[in-house]
Amino acid sequence: MEVIYEDNHIIIVNKEPGEIVQGDKTGDEPLVETVRRYIKEKYAKPGNVFCGVVHRLDRPVHGLVVFAKTSKALERMNRMFRDGEVRKTYRAITRNMPPKPEDRLTGYITSTERNNKSYFWKTPRDGAKTAALSYRLIASSDRYHMLEVNLETGRKHQIRVQLASIGCPIRGDLKYGDKRSNPDGSISLQAHSIEFVHPVSKVPISVTAPTPPEPLWQAFETILDRKAPESKTETNQQN
Repeated sequence: MEVIYEDNHIIIVNKEPGEIVQGDKTGDEPLVETVRRYIKEKYAKPGNVFCGVVHRLDRPVHGLVVFAKTSKALERMNRMFRDGEVRKTYRAITRNMPPKPEDRLTGYITSTERNNKSYFWKTPRDGAKTAALSYRLIASSDRYHMLEVNLETGRKHQIRVQLASIGCPIRGDLKYGDKRSNPDGSISLQAHSIEFVHPVSKVPISVTAPTPPEPLWQAFETILDRKAPESKTETNQQN
């Protein structure tokens, strides 16, 4: 388990694809239990250790997950997520170029437990929840494209189903229309960064996940590193 940030009230870890955040019918050990054991062993805490789940990521997704180490932090973080006070940025790799270099996608999502799948609708319907996100194209290679995605709502499989609705299923995501799986069973979606005001200290927190070790992710990191100096040069010229 890779700890990215930790203090007395919260801990942020980098989830690997294949890990589950909370227990489910598979019986596999969830990440929350791994974090709880880490806290207990690191600080030699007797008895039960508190570790609250603030939010979740789908099993095949990489990236940042926040847990609360105190009940006060859990209550406040839950409210902050509910009230949209947490900025979550994702990165997604798709095979298809999006129809626009950047856009805001809105609509409605329904989910079924029977096949653990969500469905996107442009118009309201019974049981549907509103869904909104914005994306922008940040890099392209010969065969793939990387999008930066900012979530405005947190619906089940939201990024996956909304990108699929514009013809851009995420690489490796067979459930939502991609044509091939990834060798490690992941989908090419990462919870890349998270920003919020600390629920107790009120200090601004900004955390970024490390780039996944898979070669395609590393190749895009190189492309972005090359683009960064160009962006600075363009800004200086405009000034």
